[in-house]
Amino acid sequence: MHNLNFNKRILIAPLDWGLGHATRCIPLIEAFRKRGFEVVLAADGPAARLYAREFPDLDIRLLKGYGIRYGKSNLLLHLLFQLPRIFRTIRFEHQWLQAVLKKERFDCIISDNRPGLWSKKTHTIYITHQLMIQSGKGKFLNQILEYLHSSYMKRFAEVWVPDLRGTRNMAGALSHPAHDRVHPLYMGLISRLNYEQQTSELYDLTVLLSGPEPQRTLLENRIVSQLDTFQGKVLLVRGLPYEQTPLILSGRHITVEPFLNSSQVQTALLSSKQVICRSGYTTLMDLVKLKRKAILVPTPGQPEQEYLARYMQEQNRFPYVRQHDFQLQAALQKAETFEWTDSFSEEDFTIYEQRVDELLDYTLSA
Repeated sequence: MHNLNFNKRILIAPLDWGLGHATRCIPLIEAFRKRGFEVVLAADGPAARLYAREFPDLDIRLLKGYGIRYGKSNLLLHLLFQLPRIFRTIRFEHQWLQAVLKKERFDCIISDNRPGLWSKKTHTIYITHQLMIQSGKGKFLNQILEYLHSSYMKRFAEVWVPDLRGTRNMAGALSHPAHDRVHPLYMGLISRLNYEQQTSELYDLTVLLSGPEPQRTLLENRIVSQLDTFQGKVLLVRGLPYEQTPLILSGRHITVEPFLNSSQVQTALLSSKQVICRSGYTTLMDLVKLKRKAILVPTPGQPEQEYLARYMQEQNRFPYVRQHDFQLQAALQKAETFEWTDSFSEEDFTIYEQRVDELLDYTLSA
């Protein structure tokens, strides 16, 4: 592994739809720093606050997010109304980057699902696990969205996919479309967490809430209303790094935390017998890395999470329950009888380091 002292600068900017894009960039940030890069981050809102906690010594540039809000139903229609804002934000972030590059030099830009952060002035890399986008409205619309997404991806020098090439993969058709419109580099699985041999079980159940409102609160209310009858110790993580109003529960068997940093999430998952969480892609990779069992509850109306939940169940990795059907005891019973399969290794989570080394060699020779 390279470990050099030189002034190579890299800008890393994740999408702001949930914290998954920001957290899965953490291993990349650490890998680049180990190799001597000066890392600058670009984020806003919860992602910026997360990075300020994890990397208090790094420069974090304010780059406004997309501010997408999900409705209670019909996500596609809700997003269609927000398309003008989405396209404006893509144009804005492209202009923002051009203005930055006029003032300072970066040897590489890494954009996690922010399509506007490309430039001809430097090497740009786009990270996504959605080479094919699920609309939830049929193949024809999927193809239109795939074509639109690929038209942006082609402007980048490289496209990195956080998954394994071939049939032994995590994202299924999302990362392995029938026809490649770009030439992706598969970077293996990636997680900020590290597996350690479990020493004790502090909790019978850990509930990890996350994702956009109002669905985060709707799931929280549904689960909280059923926790009084649960016999066991519970950790409820609300997924609110900016929480102002604490959640007060009467049950002494329930511990409530607004938010956990990486090391705290790792400890909580490793010391919990069972987990309930969303089926976000980063969360799934974290669970696999820690060899945890979990019950998935995909965000209603979010086709990507609904697809991943179904795919995980079909691959015998995790069972899932729809939010409107969620009953705690029934979900736990489903998990008890589920036939779990673990087909991934520790080496699957180290492939991305090869991509980082290849990029380092490229910048040294440039």
